[in-house]
Amino acid sequence: MSSTTVPPLRTRKPTGVIPWPIVLIEGEEKAGKSWVAAQFTGSDKTGQAYWLELGEDTADEYANVPGSDYLLIEHNGSYRDILGQIEAVHAEAKRAAAAKEKPVVLVIDSGSMLWRMLVNWTNERARRTPKNQAKLRQDPDAEIKPAMNLWNDAADRWQRVMYLVRTMPGIVILLARGKEVAAVDGRGEPIPGTKDWRVEAHKSLAFDATVWVRLRREEPAQIVGARSLKFEVPRNGTPKTMPDFSIERLVFGLMGCSIHNQPKAAPELSGDLAQLWLPKVHKAAEQGVDDLKKLWRQVEADKDLSRDEVLVVRAAIERKAAEVKNPKRFSDPTSDDVARLRAAAAEQHDQDSEAPGDFEELPPDEFATA
Repeated sequence: MSSTTVPPLRTRKPTGVIPWPIVLIEGEEKAGKSWVAAQFTGSDKTGQAYWLELGEDTADEYANVPGSDYLLIEHNGSYRDILGQIEAVHAEAKRAAAAKEKPVVLVIDSGSMLWRMLVNWTNERARRTPKNQAKLRQDPDAEIKPAMNLWNDAADRWQRVMYLVRTMPGIVILLARGKEVAAVDGRGEPIPGTKDWRVEAHKSLAFDATVWVRLRREEPAQIVGARSLKFEVPRNGTPKTMPDFSIERLVFGLMGCSIHNQPKAAPELSGDLAQLWLPKVHKAAEQGVDDLKKLWRQVEADKDLSRDEVLVVRAAIERKAAEVKNPKRFSDPTSDDVARLRAAAAEQHDQDSEAPGDFEELPPDEFATA
């Protein structure tokens, strides 16, 4: 008979509060997507608004939209920096929510360009593989199809952004490009005389949105879908028309959101608790060995981790510590980058020779990995 202790059941009554929404606004070019987003940033029902511009060129000019009031987020164009800036907004939104302030607003312009960046990254990685490099030497115009593992990496990067979007304790406005295209059958062949609509972004974008709005140049705004008990969108595939559309009217009118109804933040889902520590390991490695030492001790102090999970995190810390002490060399032995790396490695070696081991404060068995 198993002697495993059954954990106590933890429950609570649902609050019935309405969460801050993720508003997807997609549509044709020049249909006013950025304009309505800029207009919303000046709402007296919201707090500080932040505008994350990705591959577009409207954010500076749209500060002239009547009523607009937002701060433009600066980034260097890399995925890591973009993700870091979204994390920073996420942290500020949590602070504002805890202080019972008006909700933070994040505008991402656009999700289409974020996904395009990841698609380009995937295609470039595929072209760099030894097999495809040989293929391109034979035919520079050869078709290169990325392997599934590369697409999985792109999808994982997309989902890291969307996790922050989904758990943002504020309002997120996601802009995307949409257009009418020829409908295709199951074999990918066009269906004569039939049209379809395509949103240019990852296929899961519509699932993550709380409400999905479509803008077209010559028609009133349409609500394609909504997760709301306050109003319904017809289930026959016909969008709900909304004349005189504004995001403020949608969020605080139709959806019934209120600053007095802030929901509890949902915990992050993970296969095990070790998974939640791995991003901390990467961040600590960026700061150096000393931060990895601190993290090593924090892992031991976390009573919620099982022994196996502790070993997994420690193994990740050890790998990162080794990478920090012995950075990978570039192929060009004369480059300035290699010279700097060699100098840094020599300096680290000198420091190590004057001090005990990296994790000297821990007993010998703590070096074991799973």
